[in-house]
Amino acid sequence: MKAVELFAGAGGLALGTAHSGFSHHAVLEWNHDACQTIRANQNRGLAPVNLWPLHEVDVNHFDFKSLGKVDLISGGPPCQPFSVGGKHKGPSDNRNLFHELVRAVRETRPKAILIENVRGLLRPAFTSFFEYILLQLRFPELAKHDGEEWKSHLNRLEKHQTRGGKSGVSYNLVFQCLNAADYGVPQKRHRVFIVGFRSDLHISWSFPIPTHSQDALLYAKYISGDYWDEHKVPTNKRVNMPVNLEGKIKRLKSSIFPPTESRWLTVRDALQGLPEPTIQNSYGIANHTLNPGARAYNGHTGSPHDEPAKALKAGDHGVPGGENMLAYSDGTVRYFTVRESARLQTFPDTYHFNGSWSESMRQLGNAVPVRLAQTVAESIYARLL
Repeated sequence: MKAVELFAGAGGLALGTAHSGFSHHAVLEWNHDACQTIRANQNRGLAPVNLWPLHEVDVNHFDFKSLGKVDLISGGPPCQPFSVGGKHKGPSDNRNLFHELVRAVRETRPKAILIENVRGLLRPAFTSFFEYILLQLRFPELAKHDGEEWKSHLNRLEKHQTRGGKSGVSYNLVFQCLNAADYGVPQKRHRVFIVGFRSDLHISWSFPIPTHSQDALLYAKYISGDYWDEHKVPTNKRVNMPVNLEGKIKRLKSSIFPPTESRWLTVRDALQGLPEPTIQNSYGIANHTLNPGARAYNGHTGSPHDEPAKALKAGDHGVPGGENMLAYSDGTVRYFTVRESARLQTFPDTYHFNGSWSESMRQLGNAVPVRLAQTVAESIYARLL
């Protein structure tokens, strides 16, 4: 099935949709460094990236009509306007490009839509604008007039919906904030997903049920001990039961049956098999070079070995202070290497990142975890079949 990816970044969402069965007929990204990462993997002949028609282009100037019929439009518009760590300008931020994604839908009429963004999009301050995004996607042909303010356009869209307007193509949409850790990603990463199907297809769909849980991890660590045995961690090196989780663990102990889901994956799981990094990268492992200078700050103390990592972050000018770090049991910290971060985002080890440590980490901090993208996209693909 034919897919088009907007705002591809380093390719996390596109890898997930490709692994689920979609064939990309256009992959769009304006950032040169991110495009160089994709090209570097293409030049190495890495599948399925080597088959992607990559366009290094400003999406505002791309002609989507030239692509013909499309089965899936996917993308994660720039999240900075809505990120908790950003300037919170929302719709007034010139990096807000949801309207271009709507244009892509309008001009290609895909069978399905898959969108990812930060959970800050659901904050009360953006309630009206989030409704505006959904209504634009629901009725993409009811386009914004030249010079029309978005609130006026929202007013027209609301009237169109409440009177049961059925002219032109329309989409049935659902959205949900997913935690990547619940789907086998070794990272607590909450992101909003919007999924839609063209109304004339009469497709029923719901988000995939979580496959992993914190309860299962707690059970494996503090009741059965299987987690520590699996990693051959001696008794004196095992982490004590957290006081704030004593009630939950007591409940798990009293339960007749253990959790049925797989356990959350941890940093230790993700980094298994990788040697401790050095500044010289003496192991010859791609992107596995230590970047010195990590420091902990109040509230920013790194990710413990035996929990899913905290969400990787990407700042406009490099990694924010106190972020993207591994926290050792003795209180010391170090930055994750690019390769370690790629594992936390479930990129395969065969996927290499181009550019400096700071630039590569920015690409990873903006990426969609490949495994999470694949889980959602596989469900969409199956319903389209």
